[in-house]
Amino acid sequence: MRFVPLAAAGIAVLALAACTAGKEAGPSLGSQPKASNTAPSALPAATIELWHGFSADSEVKAFTDAIAGFNQKYPQIKVKMVKGVQDEQITQAVRGGHPPDVASSFTTDSVATWCKSGVFQDLTPVIKQDGIDLSVFPKVVTDYTQFDGKRCVMPLLTDAYGLYYNKALMKGNQPPKTLSELTKLAKELTVRNPDGSIKVAGFIPSGQYYENTAGHWSAMVGAKWTNPDGTSAIGSDPAWKTLLNWQKDLIDWYGYANLEKFRKSLGEEFSAKNPFYENKVAMAIDGEWRVAMLANEAPKIEYGTAPMPVADDKPDLYGSGFTAGTVIGVPKGAKNPEAAWALVKYLSTDTGALVTLSNAIRNVPTTTASLQSPDLKKDEHFQTFLDVFANPQTSTIPAHVNSPFNQEALQGFITSWEKGSVKDLDAGLKGVDKLINDKLKLSGG
Repeated sequence: MRFVPLAAAGIAVLALAACTAGKEAGPSLGSQPKASNTAPSALPAATIELWHGFSADSEVKAFTDAIAGFNQKYPQIKVKMVKGVQDEQITQAVRGGHPPDVASSFTTDSVATWCKSGVFQDLTPVIKQDGIDLSVFPKVVTDYTQFDGKRCVMPLLTDAYGLYYNKALMKGNQPPKTLSELTKLAKELTVRNPDGSIKVAGFIPSGQYYENTAGHWSAMVGAKWTNPDGTSAIGSDPAWKTLLNWQKDLIDWYGYANLEKFRKSLGEEFSAKNPFYENKVAMAIDGEWRVAMLANEAPKIEYGTAPMPVADDKPDLYGSGFTAGTVIGVPKGAKNPEAAWALVKYLSTDTGALVTLSNAIRNVPTTTASLQSPDLKKDEHFQTFLDVFANPQTSTIPAHVNSPFNQEALQGFITSWEKGSVKDLDAGLKGVDKLINDKLKLSGG
């Protein structure tokens, strides 16, 4: 699983959910989940439907294996799984009155809208009744699974981001810890053809390159997305200027047209032609899933992993990074809410289930116990991402009713900025604030 921060296909649906929040926030259209800390046999027999986004055969098998323990504990509850489901399908099913009992999403972008509109039921009462200690999750996880006092989903697995580096291309250099070190090393490791075009890039600073999103980058400088009232903080937080000035300086060194020509010549991110596999890029920001992909698709590459470099004036951030992950909950109108909650609770808190999923899918498990489990498959490459996730300063994009729109607004600005179309950075970032805040007003705040 990889985190998909810009769910473009679902923006219209999510915007609709946000705009109609006042109409949807009433009582659930079905029974509420009930506590499941009684004897498992006390739950009535039921067949529940679980919708999830995994589609590859290996991923579906991993889900099946993880649920095997639940089947042993609750033999009277049968779980029917539907794969490859996206956020907008969940929202539409709830609005149409035909929701699944349990649904899981790859992204946290919909959490705020789902919590506010009631598409997913508030789990706070059953969490308290069952005595679930939320401190078993890192704080960043508890932040991205709730909005406005409602915890409508639980965490399942997560992604963590770090720096991958090609040991052969690094020429004995250690991975950079600061943005200035990254710039210096990127220049030293870049190899140009006789005509000045790029043959090997030390690092690609384009915001249009694979995982170089504003969300992932924000963790490197500790940038704020929103103010306490939900309005945009992008134009007022100097960390964004630090980030974008660093980016533009390195792009200008390469030459924008030169860098774009090189970027467009590269293979697809999720293919055997990924430039990191082909020794065309020395350093790249990527998620933990790349460890498994490298083992399967480019086993001869000698590489290392490290935390992302951070702003020179914020060295204490080193070791942290960006995270966001899969969430799971009980949609409004679920026909078997008690059995649904039992499954959600099991998958999100049972160490064996989380370790089984992590070992098969190679995403980071989300509880402290699962991170420390001796059964969790670890190596020096994967350990980096476990450490990043566990770091108390690791951050995420805060839950917001317009999260996809906000990210696209900033990402679009970055594209204009890096090509030189923006002459006044301060004014440009304030313009992003205005776009986001105008959208927030339309969505009812």
